[in-house]
Amino acid sequence: MLENNKVATADLVIGDKKFSYPIYEGTEKERALDIRKLRAETGLITYDPGFVNTGSCESAITFLDGEQGILRYRGYDILDLAENCEFIEVAYLLIQGRLPTKAERQRYARLLNQHSMLHEDMQGFFRNYPEGAHPMAIASAMVVSLSSFYPEIADREEEKSLAATRLISKIRTMAAFSYKKSVGEPFVYPSSKLTYCENLLNMVFASPVADYKLDPVLVKAMNQLLILHADHEQNASTSVVRMVGSTGANLYASISAGISALSGPLHGGANQEVMEMLEEIRAHGGDVDKMVERAKDPNDSFRLFGFGHRVYKSYDPRAKIAKKVCTGVLEKLGINDPLLDIAMKLEERALNDEYFIKRKLYPNVDFYTGITYRAMGFPTNMFTMLFAIGRLPGWIAQWYEMHNDPNQKIGRPRQAYCGPTQLRYVPIEQRT
Repeated sequence: MLENNKVATADLVIGDKKFSYPIYEGTEKERALDIRKLRAETGLITYDPGFVNTGSCESAITFLDGEQGILRYRGYDILDLAENCEFIEVAYLLIQGRLPTKAERQRYARLLNQHSMLHEDMQGFFRNYPEGAHPMAIASAMVVSLSSFYPEIADREEEKSLAATRLISKIRTMAAFSYKKSVGEPFVYPSSKLTYCENLLNMVFASPVADYKLDPVLVKAMNQLLILHADHEQNASTSVVRMVGSTGANLYASISAGISALSGPLHGGANQEVMEMLEEIRAHGGDVDKMVERAKDPNDSFRLFGFGHRVYKSYDPRAKIAKKVCTGVLEKLGINDPLLDIAMKLEERALNDEYFIKRKLYPNVDFYTGITYRAMGFPTNMFTMLFAIGRLPGWIAQWYEMHNDPNQKIGRPRQAYCGPTQLRYVPIEQRT
């Protein structure tokens, strides 16, 4: 517990009164000022738009150092996990707190396959969505609908664990079905003979008239990309999952809210925005220098997506891995994608431009993932859905941790009101 590691005290002086608040230190030397008694003792609240200086919880799941470019899940460096693990191992790590043994991984894989089917009645939902419905909108609705098909969630650990397994397994089936709906093809069911990522690729790309040949390079790339997205501390969607969960809402409802939050273009939707930006640059002749100057112009609405991050003030460690995965996939497939050329030129130009250096705007994880997904055959509107599949274990782990934290309360931020003071009510006949 953070409260067991008090290292100092901070004094706040207001007029002739002094108030003292403890400072705690986490295991990675991060310090936190405990202001839980601030309003009760002083009548003040903190003003912190975007909560960028506010710690909403203590967590043992993910450590992130934005200045040093460090990302670890449960103590394991993201590079080690991406190079050596399958996605389901990392999902197990995040939710269970440790990496599985070989026997545990095999049991977990069998359990995921066992729960990969969707209830047949849910297929009617997919078929009745309009053409062109975004997969994220469908997924959010489908996930919250699971609580109607599986209402037996209780506080018993085995039932919560079953709900988590259902979600991780069924989310890929939902993603594949939403894609098949968008292209007017019949659904492809999961197979007990395939691994997690093999099933995902097969359900998306196989059809009754065209078998899909699974390529080990693409399967590994899929595992790596999902691992890169598996958790990222208290980002917007994770905070939403915790906030909704703090009300007592069940796991399905909380995850559905997280999916909706992730869909925003400033969050998970950024990889889709990157692809559209690269296409725009290509449409303008591929002139990277011109687009960089436009991005620096405060009077121009054009912006460079895939650069900069709310937390990272150095090169995003996930972006390094994503770049390597991207070049490997394109090389394997023999694809010469002009968008990759534009992306690499754009990165080189930005990393040597004082404007970007001064503002610490480095490529983030979204910069290269879209090019990889496109090379694998995914349409642009599926990119954020793949992000959601990867992020799901992290959301679940955060939801569990929040429920087991004795210090957690229902989320209820305060505000500094700046509207009109009390007005006199005027009957409608007298209003002008």
